[in-house]
Amino acid sequence: MKKFENKVVVVTGGNSGIGLATVKGFLNEGAKVVFSGRRQEALDQVSNELTGQYKAVLADQGKLADNKKLIDQTVATYGKIDVVFANAGVAQFSPADQINEDFFDNQFDINIKGPAFLIKEAIPNLNDGASIIFNTSISNQKGFQGGAVYSATKGALRSYARVLTTELAPRNIRVNSVAPGPITTPIYNKMDGMNEEQLEQMGASFAQSVPLKRFGESKEIADAVLFLASTEASYVNGIELEVDGGMTQI
Repeated sequence: MKKFENKVVVVTGGNSGIGLATVKGFLNEGAKVVFSGRRQEALDQVSNELTGQYKAVLADQGKLADNKKLIDQTVATYGKIDVVFANAGVAQFSPADQINEDFFDNQFDINIKGPAFLIKEAIPNLNDGASIIFNTSISNQKGFQGGAVYSATKGALRSYARVLTTELAPRNIRVNSVAPGPITTPIYNKMDGMNEEQLEQMGASFAQSVPLKRFGESKEIADAVLFLASTEASYVNGIELEVDGGMTQI
């Protein structure tokens, strides 16, 4: 029997990068997966690659109504939920003296307000013993130049996860976070506020800071998410698991 046979899994931002790798991982292990994305074209394209029981939902994690829609459609299609991976996020960089209100609000809406209200909608629909996993970032532990607002959103998400761990413990619902280091994903190539040369310089600097001297792959994060969601991690609760090639450890 596969690890997630007959389990219902929700993944936000599942049409590319870490989210897509995670969707594929859960499907390969027998799960029924509902995943979201902000562009219908991308959802349609990805759906042609997938096999198994799944549903793609057009939803923006930064919009409260869309979070409700995602949970409602999941329950209507497959029933109560066993795993939520709040993965969707944006990364925008700017010096602290050059930010504006839209820059600030957009990242907080998508990276922390969205996950908080996603989980609010999910809680009544979670099976006891379910698993919640957040995609934070090692940026909440490091001081990357230009990343003050982005890092603040991820630090807030980490704090939120700690409290949620306590609140949901009576139902045996585990809450963990995965904190990627430098990963080869579309979000890295689309970081707002940086031109191609700046991205290349930052990438080279990141790679040199990693003991393994390379970027990670989306599947390496997905594998960590599947572990945290599985019964193999039944006594793992409240942690932030750094998957960063050792970047934060030395």
